[in-house]
Amino acid sequence: MTRVVDEAHHSEVALTLDGATPKTLGVLDQGALWANLAVSLLGFSGALLLLNPLGDAPLSLAAALTATVVGSLIGTAMVGLSAIPGTQTGKPAMVLLRGLFGARLSYIPSVLNIVQMIGWGAFELWVISHGAMAIFGTAVPYAVWVIVAGVVTTALTVWPLGAIRLLRRYVTIAVIISLIWFAVDFLSKAQPQTGGDWSAFAPAVDYVIALSVSWVPLAADFARHSRSSKAAFTGVVGGYTLAQVACLGLGVYAVALAGAAAVTANPTAVFGPFVAAPVGALFFGILVLRETDQSFANVYSTTVSLQNLMPRVDRRVISAAIGVLTIAIALAVDVTSYGAFLGLIGAVFVPMFAVLAVDYFVLGGRNRWNTGEDAPARWAMLLPWALGFAAYWVTTSSVTVPAWDNLWKPLREAVRQPWMNGALGGAIVAAVVTLLIGLLSGARTGSRR
Repeated sequence: MTRVVDEAHHSEVALTLDGATPKTLGVLDQGALWANLAVSLLGFSGALLLLNPLGDAPLSLAAALTATVVGSLIGTAMVGLSAIPGTQTGKPAMVLLRGLFGARLSYIPSVLNIVQMIGWGAFELWVISHGAMAIFGTAVPYAVWVIVAGVVTTALTVWPLGAIRLLRRYVTIAVIISLIWFAVDFLSKAQPQTGGDWSAFAPAVDYVIALSVSWVPLAADFARHSRSSKAAFTGVVGGYTLAQVACLGLGVYAVALAGAAAVTANPTAVFGPFVAAPVGALFFGILVLRETDQSFANVYSTTVSLQNLMPRVDRRVISAAIGVLTIAIALAVDVTSYGAFLGLIGAVFVPMFAVLAVDYFVLGGRNRWNTGEDAPARWAMLLPWALGFAAYWVTTSSVTVPAWDNLWKPLREAVRQPWMNGALGGAIVAAVVTLLIGLLSGARTGSRR
């Protein structure tokens, strides 16, 4: 009996950062996790931003679907690569950044990640609640659904690896069946998609990349429990890419059936075609229930990000506090800034990933990666991150907040070309500057010797 209890204990995440990291997740576990994370109810209404990212230049169906595939492959490749250091070191994402920036400087991205994860968690509770109301009406108030979803989310974070195994064994198959059911129904009802062009292709790709790379800051949180780097990378790229393409493709037809004007006025209007399908309430209910894996991932990653600041605090205590905070925010969240929120995420974390990738994989960082609490500050690594952030806004054509967009307008008009893409622009600049810093640092070390 004692042995069974010990095995169960060691198959779950340690309560503090000092505990051992179990390596229990295979490629199917990772694939199921990331496939489920890619199927988002927010993604269905987000298809409107994919179809018309600039607000005045709608894409053709072929352009939108191509942007989905291209953006998903680029974005998930970034997420997959950012997962590998987690597998190799056994450390969560924000603790990994101690090796890039130093222990104290890693607090900067940690705080940014905490803010964005809490925001995402609130979005997810909002969308879960409205999804439930699309099925059951207003008999149960919105606030009740938020609280119920928040409690379920918090409970899942107590047994995170158990939650992932649950997804693989039961939930993923039900989700696949539901998506196929809705795809058949929508294709039989939707009118042939005509009109539009390719002029807004670059910002559409930007949007899809932003959807994917929003997971970069938490990829290592789950990949550290993978049995191998190959399992982590394959699970991310394979599972997330296939599911996101399917989700956005289904969203395109859902928006067409619901009416673009209706979805623009109310994002939850996109749920109507799902519930109206034959047996739609049942299959849409599966998708609503599955959405808790999104809120679970956000709350759990907020927890381990906070553990970078408080390494010896029990993660269950942190999860409970974050769960309560997320519920409170969801009761008053404004989802109209969804597109702008994604742009901000991309601008912050795409260049940060590029700096990490070059330093870890190209400059030999993996051989000297220091994730200890005494890791020295590496101020130079803030420069490529900051320049990459600026390059993102100079090269992107995505529309966010008018005042912010106007700030970058003069530089954009002087530099930007129609083929440029913000995510790639930010990543390339950050990567090149990081490489130059590494080479110059090596040259100075060699001359001193």
